[in-house]
Amino acid sequence: MITAKNIQQLDFNLLKVFECLYLERNMSLAAKVLFISPSAVSHAIKRLRLVLGDELFVRQGQLMQPTPACQRMAPQLLDTLEKLRQILQTCGDFNLAETTQTFKFAIHDALEPIVIPKIHKLLAAQAPYAKAVSGKIVREDMSRQLATNVIDVAIDVALPLKKPINHFKLSSDHFCILMSSQNALADHLDKTSYLRAQHIAVSNRTTGIVVEDLALLQQGINREVSIRCQGYQAAKEVVKNSDLLLTLPSLIAEQLRDDGLVVVPLPFNLPKIATHLYWHQNTEQDDALIWFREALKQMF
Repeated sequence: MITAKNIQQLDFNLLKVFECLYLERNMSLAAKVLFISPSAVSHAIKRLRLVLGDELFVRQGQLMQPTPACQRMAPQLLDTLEKLRQILQTCGDFNLAETTQTFKFAIHDALEPIVIPKIHKLLAAQAPYAKAVSGKIVREDMSRQLATNVIDVAIDVALPLKKPINHFKLSSDHFCILMSSQNALADHLDKTSYLRAQHIAVSNRTTGIVVEDLALLQQGINREVSIRCQGYQAAKEVVKNSDLLLTLPSLIAEQLRDDGLVVVPLPFNLPKIATHLYWHQNTEQDDALIWFREALKQMF
């Protein structure tokens, strides 16, 4: 049984070893990451077992598999350790050239290929010891993720989020059409031929209206979508070898265009699509995140 006395006697250095072994699942790999010997890892886990009253890890071949109690505890513990690192990193003056901070952001899949190379280049030039982690946008959970520092910022379309979530418009883009260069409509696309054509739509969801159809319906335009897929790369390959049309923001279209594809203007006007940067007001005074947000603004 875990007692208050046990917890008071806990050496918090043991938690770093626990974290590493939980992630690596191998004594030798954990030792390599921590720059200590495998026997030191084994000794640390043994001490932690005595304090917590559980085996924590069970050897299965070369792997150290967590026990059920370990599985229950580990996610919260690892999250707490990460938050503690973030708290400690905010102490003192922020030194961009020396920071080891991990910048965590959520971004729409379609924008990731555009933003990630720029972030890598930026960190390599200005913050060589920093890291960046990109994750999927989960709109229904975005406010909680920002509030609990699961992510530092999010990049997505305009959303109806209120305080304490702050936002800034990064860009405003227009819709266009990506089609095969062999498509008969490439040289003379009009509204009538657009409506008669077959279309492909991109969405992470299997049902529900996609962003361009929302804009189209507001103009009284209802198109025929014959294929719906999860990503623009897959849609690109379909379009390249068919007569299907892909309606999408021009920023993404330019990234996808190659010798077998052409980008064509829409034969009617649609409202522009905005991309916003989101963050929690609790991070307003964090020098590291102020720098990161300003860097993202400059990228757009």
